[in-house]
Amino acid sequence: MRLPIVSAVALLAAAAVVPAAQAAPKGKRAKAAAVAAPAGPRETDWRTPAPETVMVIDSTKGRILVELVPEVAPAHVARLQELTREGVYDRRTFFRVIDRFMAQTGDPEDTGQGASDKPNLKAEFTFRRDQALPLVVAASPAGTEVGLLKSLPVVSQALSWSSMTSDKKVAAWGTYCPGVLGMARDDAPDSANSQFFLMRQPYPSLDKRYTAFGRVISGLEVVRAIKTGEPVPDPQDEMTKVRLLSDIPQAERPKVRVIDPNSPWFRNQIAAVRRAKGADFSVCDLEVPVSVQ
Repeated sequence: MRLPIVSAVALLAAAAVVPAAQAAPKGKRAKAAAVAAPAGPRETDWRTPAPETVMVIDSTKGRILVELVPEVAPAHVARLQELTREGVYDRRTFFRVIDRFMAQTGDPEDTGQGASDKPNLKAEFTFRRDQALPLVVAASPAGTEVGLLKSLPVVSQALSWSSMTSDKKVAAWGTYCPGVLGMARDDAPDSANSQFFLMRQPYPSLDKRYTAFGRVISGLEVVRAIKTGEPVPDPQDEMTKVRLLSDIPQAERPKVRVIDPNSPWFRNQIAAVRRAKGADFSVCDLEVPVSVQ
């Protein structure tokens, strides 16, 4: 079950903001810079993801936290939750890893040709969006809207088109920015089963061709450190233990918080990134801060 090659989370929290006194030039401009320096996020700017939607992947390279987003692909989220709880992903290797692309794993046979004993999944390449879905729109280029649904970068038809659809909704899909979780499949659209991949870099050519349904919220540097190869030569890196956050005993469970993209602080960050990027702005430029304790 191979993912063909086809022709996208860093902390921005208060600790990551350089104090104005260190960054500003001396003289009269220093005072102005200090006044304009952005404040860090407040307690109300953070959200706590549902613990059953956070995969904790301990690997030979370190820990990776992935937030699953059931709003975009409920069947795929349910499958990863089920296989995780059954221990299927424990000791699975990263058998196909391509630099500046992705790291693939989740094959019970560790060959790229295997699958679980469960039936294949129907593709969830796109989903239907209405006003009730909390997509935070960052830009509206050419009749579309791009933004974040929780931590997942999303591209959508403009919501204004919903007045012309029978269900009063529009099509939307996760876009393959760094850290995005996608489901591998064979040539047939409905052939995804257990194998998944984590993006090392942006690759929007995968959009609407592979189901995107989550994102690395902590440990992207770990994903990028996984040994590369096609196939990866021995010894391969592996997921030593995979659990849902909700299934980890309280005494050892990490406390995870993610910035709410709809918070005033993050909306200011969106505006700042758009000003800096100008016409080159991409939703992949938005980095979602996380706190893990």
